[in-house]
Amino acid sequence: LRFTFGFADDPFDKPPCRGCSSYLTEPYVKCAECGPPPFLLCLQCFTRGFEYKKHQSDHTYEIMTSDFPVLDPNWTAQEEMSLLEAVMDCGFGNWQDVANQMCTKSKEECEKHYMKHFINNPLFASTLLNLKQAEEAQHNETAIPFHPADDPPRPTFDSLLSRDMAGYMPARADFEFDNYAEWDLRDIDFVEDDSDILHALKIAVVDIYHSRLKERQRRKKIIRDHGLINLRKFQILERRYPKEVQDLYETMRRFARILGPVEHDKFIESHALEFELRREIKRLQEYRAAGITNFCSARTYDHLKKSRDEERLKRTMLSEVLQYIQDSSACQQWLSRQADIDSGLSPTVPVPSNSGRRSAPPLNLTGLPGTEKLNEKEKELCQMVRLVPGAYLEYKAALVNECNKQGGLRLAQARALIKIDVNKTRKIYDFLIREGYITKA
Repeated sequence: LRFTFGFADDPFDKPPCRGCSSYLTEPYVKCAECGPPPFLLCLQCFTRGFEYKKHQSDHTYEIMTSDFPVLDPNWTAQEEMSLLEAVMDCGFGNWQDVANQMCTKSKEECEKHYMKHFINNPLFASTLLNLKQAEEAQHNETAIPFHPADDPPRPTFDSLLSRDMAGYMPARADFEFDNYAEWDLRDIDFVEDDSDILHALKIAVVDIYHSRLKERQRRKKIIRDHGLINLRKFQILERRYPKEVQDLYETMRRFARILGPVEHDKFIESHALEFELRREIKRLQEYRAAGITNFCSARTYDHLKKSRDEERLKRTMLSEVLQYIQDSSACQQWLSRQADIDSGLSPTVPVPSNSGRRSAPPLNLTGLPGTEKLNEKEKELCQMVRLVPGAYLEYKAALVNECNKQGGLRLAQARALIKIDVNKTRKIYDFLIREGYITKA
């Protein structure tokens, strides 16, 4: 025998008695062995020993009642529920209405009890704090905590950034894509004398409209979940990865629509970890090939390798200086350009000489990082334009990416992306067009 918190006070909320089919009023009896559904009896049927199918009168039972205190000795469980329902119906602070609905407590008693046990209760406050800490600990286990854009940018109409953001309108939190989906419905009218074919055709048009609405909502959800509204901020976050992982991020971006933001970041983080492990394995293999068996020797090896690379770079610069010495005008231009570079200014463009002397000789690419990634034509371009391979690869990637976004690229757009000498930009642009890396807009 045990007492159990029963249903609400409204008898219509409870199933009827299985013996006499009357509405149950507390206290009543619930069989602890039969069910589901619960087998409920009123006290009169229970005292008569009512039995039905598998239910026997000697089964264990529970007395269902709300007439016992929970938080306060002067308040029963039923009154606690009535108070919560009254506050939900009348609103917090309308204590007179709450008391009128309860009928058993005064206005002051309702306000005092609610504020003491449901607002200022330290037990509830500590429980909420523990739940909040548990939620924060759960979020800290993820690879990258996802934060949507706080305040999206507000670009001017028809600007490049506005086109990149699909015409996003911050004041309306909406986009301009697919704005004419409703035009196909404006002249449709369902009338009784429509033929079956015409009626089916109108239904098909409505289904097409619904599918376009679903696709519109799907795209908005992807942009909102992954924080893609502030595209520039999203691209800055991507640059924290190494170059190889950035390329992987660009390739796998199309799968972000399948995964959620956290799952997609975990996926990228796992590949970033794999890249770090592979690089570390390659470094250890290099040590082993050099005959190094401990990390103390490895530090010495790295120091000597760095010194060798610096000496090799100095020899390359020396050979370049020796080439310039043969032409005094080119030598002066080279010295002036190096002085500008050392002072943090952009290098001056060499002015062609009218004395018939040759201009600056081609750039020597020996020992420059990134040379091994170039083909023969690209090496020739970098030598003639006097552009280091690393900078050329960055400019090439930027132009190819912009061309893929826009479906074509103009020279003016290329000059806006690459902040170097306009003549060099023209040569790089023409070369990429000629080799088929980009297309003209």
